[in-house]
Amino acid sequence: MSEFNAIDTIGNVHPGRSTNAVTAVPAAPSAAAVAHFESMFAFETDCADVFAALESGTPGFVLLDVRSPALFAAGHVPHAVNLPHGKIVASKLAGYPDDTLFVTYCAGPHCNGAARGALRLARLGRPVKLMAGGVTGWLDEGYALTSADPEQDR
Repeated sequence: MSEFNAIDTIGNVHPGRSTNAVTAVPAAPSAAAVAHFESMFAFETDCADVFAALESGTPGFVLLDVRSPALFAAGHVPHAVNLPHGKIVASKLAGYPDDTLFVTYCAGPHCNGAARGALRLARLGRPVKLMAGGVTGWLDEGYALTSADPEQDR
């Protein structure tokens, strides 16, 4: 481990003490951090913002569930359209204007399907954001899923 000034849990600086993996690399300068975190909002949104937009009745985007049809049928975010990430091709999007914003989601933070779907959409020149958290995040926020079978709705 490198020698740096270590900072303890109450903010005291300890010059020359070994540091850990979190503190070994200094934080970015504030201007760089602002640019980085501001740019994240161009690429992703969260479940609460998607929920509020859907509740408004005029969300301004198409919500794409990029999981398999079986998982979609078992439970999905209300108003979502199922289009598995591997099947995102220009012909499947032909019914949407070119400037349609798509928001992708998958099972959750352990799944990269939403990123795969977002990448495919971006390569097709489509505006896209990812819904952070996916189904897991949606449920964690306390929102319900809907299914092909209303008896299964959670």
